[in-house]
Amino acid sequence: MDAKLKNNPFLNAKICGICKIYTFFLGLGVILLTNFSYSQKDELHKAAIKTVVIDAGHGGKDPGCHGAHSNEKTVCLNMALTLGDLIKKNYPEIKVIYTRDKDVFVELDERARIANRNNADLFICIHANSAGPSAYGAETYVLGLHRTESQQKIAERENSTIYLEDDKGEKYKNFDMSPDAIIARQLQLSVFLDQSINFASKLQHEFKSLGRYDRGVKQAGFLVLYKTTMPSVLIESGFLTNVQEENFLGARANQTKMAEAMFKAFKKYKNELEGIHVESDSHPEKPVVNPGKPVVKEENEKIVVAADEKDKVVFRIQIQTSQKRLPLSSKEFKGLTVFEYQQDGLYKYTTGVFINDFKSANNEKNLLRKDGFEHAFVIAFLNGERIDIEKAIKLAEK
Repeated sequence: MDAKLKNNPFLNAKICGICKIYTFFLGLGVILLTNFSYSQKDELHKAAIKTVVIDAGHGGKDPGCHGAHSNEKTVCLNMALTLGDLIKKNYPEIKVIYTRDKDVFVELDERARIANRNNADLFICIHANSAGPSAYGAETYVLGLHRTESQQKIAERENSTIYLEDDKGEKYKNFDMSPDAIIARQLQLSVFLDQSINFASKLQHEFKSLGRYDRGVKQAGFLVLYKTTMPSVLIESGFLTNVQEENFLGARANQTKMAEAMFKAFKKYKNELEGIHVESDSHPEKPVVNPGKPVVKEENEKIVVAADEKDKVVFRIQIQTSQKRLPLSSKEFKGLTVFEYQQDGLYKYTTGVFINDFKSANNEKNLLRKDGFEHAFVIAFLNGERIDIEKAIKLAEK
């Protein structure tokens, strides 16, 4: 640069000013780009669960079932509080609400109202079971029609809590729990049914991994499930009328193990909804009580596999579940091309085909949620059968 120009204070000030402006906008650009990247990441893993309501069965003047030295209300409260602590410790951003956190009586419909008032994203009801001395194992219920007499009896026993309420159950006098009413309610809440079953299946998997006998995912007409308006499950953690089971569930260390199993299922359910893949940390152990014949579970119906999908993982986004078959042109699908499959006696509807591409499927899920399908989630198929999402991601990566 010419010496005169170099020593010109006006020009130097002007150049310095231009540099400052350039630096300012460069810095602003970096900030905006960084924030955009973070917002993309946040959107990819947008929180699907913000509030969880945990309901410890019975309480106060209602002890629930009991064995020789343990009662249901105490066992359930200990598991509920431990589960809540685990969620709060690992996910401080999630609001955990208990229907009761001490030995008090809470009316059955108030438990559901607590969940509904707080716009809960998940309702977890924890109970213990009773039957003959030979009955054993853990099972998880979603709302539906009972298929066996024993399932009906369990629902009737848990629902009988209403007769301990101040009005002796009078306010439920005209409450319709007929099969037709339950089916109508299922259809009304069909958007939540598959997610309830999904979470219940994960719970049963973790109980089995803990060494508990898996009695499966079942349906019955529980009042507390009927009245909630979000994915909801009722856990029957074991039979206090069985000596071995009572000894297991009555020990605080084992109550903690059961709560930890529930938390692992919760973590997997949350991650699946949000499209986050984590390595599985469950390892099956030998059963600790009464090994017996496995419960017969319904087989998933196979579907026709396109030639280019054979032996490949196919990700789809599930947007609807129904007890009755819906026309593929239904207005509920908003003009989307949908695919129907059947599982657990239900009709399920998905959209999109993403071969070995979980990331694209997850991105499409986020767009569908913005478009009104708030509870859309990614599922996976291999050769016409639905498979676990974690297993699917691993296979797709290979």
